[in-house]
Amino acid sequence: MAKLHEGDIIPDFSFQTPFTNDRNWHSELEKNPGKTALIFLRYYGCTLCQLDIRDYALDYHNILASGGKLYIVLQSDPQKIAKDIEEKALPFEIICDPSMNLYKEFEIPCAKSMASMADAKTMLKVGKATMAGLKHGDYEGEELQLPATFIMNSKGLITYAHYGKSAGDIPDSKELKGLIC
Repeated sequence: MAKLHEGDIIPDFSFQTPFTNDRNWHSELEKNPGKTALIFLRYYGCTLCQLDIRDYALDYHNILASGGKLYIVLQSDPQKIAKDIEEKALPFEIICDPSMNLYKEFEIPCAKSMASMADAKTMLKVGKATMAGLKHGDYEGEELQLPATFIMNSKGLITYAHYGKSAGDIPDSKELKGLIC
């Protein structure tokens, strides 16, 4: 597969969450008449990922109000996440991709170095995560993984595609709401 772009139809794929197996992406899209965001982060133990997940959860009612839905993809083992959170703890679902098949299929790149992952937005997030008392958990997946954001309609037509240039290069919840509307 190649990188995804606006105007592409996202390929169908099977996925698992910490609490379910063998789900079908296009079937999930068909359940939501609005747009669905698919955001690729690193792994559950990453403090920046924890911060993003927390912030999306806190503002999820606004995403829903705009007719949107959100899924977060992590390179985490589903059993590890299931031990850390309860099934309904988050208002959206986490897709677990510990083998990183989706990251590879959609050509989501890794940074060349830790230094190249950090920009002003990333460093601001590091400060927020520290102030929030978030602690780094288990290391999983690819430490140099960059994020990606895709927004699509119920038919899988991609209306927004962005491959992050740094660890913090994803839309915040307000930006996401605007992209989904």
